[in-house]
Amino acid sequence: MANPDVIVIGAGIVGVCSALCLQREGLRVTIITRDGPGEACSFGNSGGIGGGVSVAPLSLPGIVGKAPKMLLDPKHPLSVRWNYFPAMIPWFVRFARSSAPARVEQISDARASLFAMGTESFAPLLEAAGATDMVRNTGSLNVYESRESMVLAGVGREYARRRGVVFEEIDGDEARRLNPILGPKVDCAVFFPDHAQTINPGRLVQVLAQRFTADGGELISDQVTGFSFAADGAPSVRTRGGEYGAAQVVIAAGVWSKALARMLGTRVSLEAQRGYHVMLPKPGVEGRLMTTLADRNLVISPMEHGLRITGIAEFAHPDAAPNYAHADRILAQAAEMVPGLKTEGATRWVGPRPSTPDSLPVIGRAPGYERVVFAFGHGQNGLQMGAITGKLVADLVAERPPSVDLAPFRPDRF
Repeated sequence: MANPDVIVIGAGIVGVCSALCLQREGLRVTIITRDGPGEACSFGNSGGIGGGVSVAPLSLPGIVGKAPKMLLDPKHPLSVRWNYFPAMIPWFVRFARSSAPARVEQISDARASLFAMGTESFAPLLEAAGATDMVRNTGSLNVYESRESMVLAGVGREYARRRGVVFEEIDGDEARRLNPILGPKVDCAVFFPDHAQTINPGRLVQVLAQRFTADGGELISDQVTGFSFAADGAPSVRTRGGEYGAAQVVIAAGVWSKALARMLGTRVSLEAQRGYHVMLPKPGVEGRLMTTLADRNLVISPMEHGLRITGIAEFAHPDAAPNYAHADRILAQAAEMVPGLKTEGATRWVGPRPSTPDSLPVIGRAPGYERVVFAFGHGQNGLQMGAITGKLVADLVAERPPSVDLAPFRPDRF
């Protein structure tokens, strides 16, 4: 096959959306991926799309003072593999700097700019793939066990409110009406009406990838080992199985993009914030909408194949062995809030979310390489930001003004 116009490295939601958007420009595109479409981080998330629920970054003001207690509390959802902690120190230092109030405002503005275009960017991709039935516009709930905890969490909501995110504070009875699986421990809640959810994020990525190949795209299963460049700057991608040339390359390989960027001389602050989930195929209850148990930092999502419970932020090497005690813990926490929850046939999963210390993705041309585009580091929001990132990648490759100001996401900001 003749060299494609663009090679996209990675077949998660960001890589596949980028490939589809490039195809819509009339370009010939090849995806090279070490995992099958949607099999890595994109496989096991809670499925939330749009609505701007997560406008505020993780590094809210005051978080640094709370971090030691969080890390030392074995029941807290933040966890660090202590043998990996020394490697994490530079990331944590940048995280602390990102929690300055003025910086949080800037970060929230940048995240809001992506969320604002997330849903409309996704719509044509879903329609072309015949996947509109895989997304439900049900809204979502954040529930609290006391009025005090809801008030404390209002700091994050205020950043969202000032950027146009719509939400409504409701009591526990109204929360149980919206999602009857919730038990009496729910005292109050916040409802986000504009939030949508996919019924199966892994399958959604696979369906989008099938549209990509049906439209002439090539999908190669291989692991990238390096790059080379012709005298005119044209890139080639070296893999274990061969070498592939293209006019341009997009790196969208999630947490593994850190090593690929370093091969090109760019050091990005990117670490694996590993999330766990438990999948219950016969939960004995029927959830109606994605619900965050805010006091316990976990999410319960109804899926086409059961009920999914997600949680934990474990910092470790992306390929480290799972600690499924985390998954068992979030299941026990969920059972306290959902009466009658059944665990027969439960399966557990872990995936490395590619997280930057400022909660902003890396989107832009690789420093020193005009024919390489970076598109990674979306943390817990890859599904929400995947389509707009693909659109921005297409803008860069087509050399037109981007739909969103890319300055906050520049690769050399670290």
